[in-house]
Amino acid sequence: MAARPPLHHDGGLSLALAVVAASSAPLLLLDGDLNVIAASTSFSHAFKIESVGVADRSIFGLGAGEWNLPRLRSLLTATVSGQAQVEAYEMDLASDHGVRRLVLNAHRLDYDDKDQVRLLLTVADVTDARHNDKLKDDLLREKAILLQEVQHRVANSLQIIASVLLQSARKVQSAETRSHLADAHDRVMSIASVQQQLAASRLGEVALKAYLTQLCQSLGASMIVDHDKVSVAVSVDDSAVNADVSISLGLIVTELVINALKHAFPGGRDGKITVDYRAKAGDWTLAIGDDGVGMPKDALAKPGLGTSIVEALANQLQAEVRVTDGHPGTMVSIVHTFAPGHAQAPAEPAAEAV
Repeated sequence: MAARPPLHHDGGLSLALAVVAASSAPLLLLDGDLNVIAASTSFSHAFKIESVGVADRSIFGLGAGEWNLPRLRSLLTATVSGQAQVEAYEMDLASDHGVRRLVLNAHRLDYDDKDQVRLLLTVADVTDARHNDKLKDDLLREKAILLQEVQHRVANSLQIIASVLLQSARKVQSAETRSHLADAHDRVMSIASVQQQLAASRLGEVALKAYLTQLCQSLGASMIVDHDKVSVAVSVDDSAVNADVSISLGLIVTELVINALKHAFPGGRDGKITVDYRAKAGDWTLAIGDDGVGMPKDALAKPGLGTSIVEALANQLQAEVRVTDGHPGTMVSIVHTFAPGHAQAPAEPAAEAV
């Protein structure tokens, strides 16, 4: 080991040692053999090491030997030789005072005396911060679980309400009242179906292909009597949207599919409903079509509750509703033009029959 000049013979070194000792951050000044030249008072306090006698001891001999870690030795040796630098290296330090999570930074000092290698090692105790991060992650997971549970309960409650409405509709004598109750039942079932599918999906972004496919399967199972005569085909790209957008899209799909199932195929005629979603460079289109009898000529002049719901949801999505003749049937398209922050990747999957 190269001899270190006495402090009183080197005013510059004395100043450096005084600066190290006064540092509020735990740090060590090491020589080329990884022996301690100076330690900050904060280091001694933080790691319960007597400051007297720290100088000239190997870092690996500090405390009860808890610093004698092979990985740390390897990193510091590489730093001394100039082959590496320790940047934000995390390690656990186990001692009589417990296990602590540390973040280390070690830098070889570049100064006039090229023969004397000096290493500055700073140590940050992040045990509490990591513990708090874990607590926050645990709370977020608990929140996610509770939210999913709430979604399940809401969906179940809506289905119960829908059943009560349907039973009431069967008991009333007035055809008009029965029609209103049946419409209310369909609206509640629409929201319940969306809520049920959302509860089954993961929180955060929702993959639309699986979401809308499952949603239409649920609608078909509850409303289609003969699946050989009426079917729903879903074709959706690989887009994923946030939960709020998925709810609005799901409600639009549910409303329009229910409407088609109720009105597009009167008299037991065969038919097919298509649900298609495509996105490209921020633009997207959701199209629900059928090959049924088409819309009555006065349907647009006298919009019903379903039309108002779809238009309101489209407005929330900053999209436009377009209704066209499907030759045969009807096509309703919800078209969203580019807006910053809404880009989605296109894809071309095959349609899936429901």
